[in-house]
Amino acid sequence: MGSAGQEMIQLKHVYKIFGDQPRGRALELAKAGVSKDEIQARTNHVVGLTDVDFSVRQGEIFVVMGLSGSGKSTAIRTVNKLHDVTDGEVLVDGRDVQKMTGKALQAFRREKMGMVFQHFALFPHHTVIDNVGYGLKVQGMAKRDRDQASLKALGLVGLESYAYNYPSELSGGMQQRVGLARALASDPDILLMDEAFSALDPLIRRQMQDEMMAIQDELHKTILFITHDLNEALRIGDRVCIMRDGAVVQIGTPEEILTQPATGYVAEFVQDVDQGRVIQVHEIMVEPAPIPIGSSLRDALHHLGDRAGAFCVDADGKPIAVLATSDAIRATDVGSDRLEDGLRSDFATCAPTDTLNEVYAAAGRGIPIAVLDEDGRLIGNLDPRHIMEEMGRVESLIDGFEREVFM
Repeated sequence: MGSAGQEMIQLKHVYKIFGDQPRGRALELAKAGVSKDEIQARTNHVVGLTDVDFSVRQGEIFVVMGLSGSGKSTAIRTVNKLHDVTDGEVLVDGRDVQKMTGKALQAFRREKMGMVFQHFALFPHHTVIDNVGYGLKVQGMAKRDRDQASLKALGLVGLESYAYNYPSELSGGMQQRVGLARALASDPDILLMDEAFSALDPLIRRQMQDEMMAIQDELHKTILFITHDLNEALRIGDRVCIMRDGAVVQIGTPEEILTQPATGYVAEFVQDVDQGRVIQVHEIMVEPAPIPIGSSLRDALHHLGDRAGAFCVDADGKPIAVLATSDAIRATDVGSDRLEDGLRSDFATCAPTDTLNEVYAAAGRGIPIAVLDEDGRLIGNLDPRHIMEEMGRVESLIDGFEREVFM
């Protein structure tokens, strides 16, 4: 995923009221904290967004997630001014989009951002390459140049060989790839993706998520992605913003959303998520504390404390053996004090960004897993017991919220 930089998109205390007098009583009530339903009952106006405040950093995938009516699609439409805001500011790369009009707004939308919607909206009588290049044609780019740009974008989504086919000859997943290629063809800084994969079958949807993340690794776009699916949000987002009734409930990394739900509403969402797929090793690994060179077996056992074991490392800091507590006790029971008698070299290794699911099988052996950096040096010690404890902690946290909600 992209490395985060400056803030590219900022929503600052944004309100959106739908109705014939949006800046009147309804806005006053919204600012006073009155609920969406009550405002509708009292003023016959619908609150789309209430004090929405978030920023999207350069190069990150920022996912806004919520159920129907949560305000997520309204929020993305303020970014390209498909919706005017009732109050607040929307800045894109430091410029106030909401103050733009006419040709300046059109040019800004065209040059700065690409859009991908749930429905592919391809022209049936144009070839794939002409569909992808349509925006460039509107900009007045010569046919040869736009075909070149279109082929490059099709290459990113693996559809170069279908350039001269028609949309009707493509599957739904392939058509959505064409939609993504069209958004990428003008090489915009920002991609706005509104329920982009929602219409696809689960397997194809997952493939599209993989492709988008692979493209993102290469291009580092700023992506604002809207979805109603928490699994999708947690899978692709660098950060996730959860909305409800037009307001932001929580913003955090997938791990934070899953392990530190801010409210019972968020906890209810995350209870069905496979935690092991989201929580990463670096969150629960402990300091490696390698065994000092020249230790006796008894010294080493004392050094382990309450750990399941510790590693011996070479001069470069790379692990060469592990002393599991159970092996150390077994060796001392037969009268040995030689460290070598308790060591084993058949330990598993992993990276700090591996998920708990990826190390689960190795953890089943009951001995520590060596967490290595890119150069193979030991940077962490993963105790199998800690994996179970973390899973249990999240479960009990969610149970606690549930009791609060239903008591």
